[in-house]
Amino acid sequence: MKLVAGLGNPGKEYEGTPHNVGFQVVDILLKKLGLGEFQQKFHSQYLRTTLKGDVCIFLKPQTYVNRSGLAVAECVNYYKIPVQNLVVISDDLELPPGKVRFRNGGGHGGHNGLRSIIDSLGDRQFRRVRIGIGRPSGKQDVVGHVLSRWSMAEENLALKGIDQVLTELISFLETSKFENTSFFVSD
Repeated sequence: MKLVAGLGNPGKEYEGTPHNVGFQVVDILLKKLGLGEFQQKFHSQYLRTTLKGDVCIFLKPQTYVNRSGLAVAECVNYYKIPVQNLVVISDDLELPPGKVRFRNGGGHGGHNGLRSIIDSLGDRQFRRVRIGIGRPSGKQDVVGHVLSRWSMAEENLALKGIDQVLTELISFLETSKFENTSFFVSD
């Protein structure tokens, strides 16, 4: 059994913001796989299906990013999913738009959603996909940056990066292959 959790904030006002890139990846992935509609379960939008004979769960926690651990841990514990079969997709301020990093285990890197998941699971050995959103420029604060809309150029770079992420996630779902890697797409 595998679990893919995309982080973001619920609500229309957060759609299309860098902080919701995890939700965006899950939505695009499900569309690409031709999968159905979400249900509400585990304080999340939740979808369970079978791919290549393996049960796969897709989660978009509805707890806001900073409390994502509540939803993710609830699902992991209910199904007794091995933590190495969990992939969490989040934004990353330290990576520029268009840069993506895949990692097995590690720290939270200052990301409150990842911190919440680590604290709730009591384990940091889950897999993660970090999608670059860059640091704010000028006088904009971090909160304003992550909750504002992408610029057209940033969104185009992010979407190119997401295309690569989808390829890697589908490979993980079908083969369990997941390697530490980074890549950068250019415009």
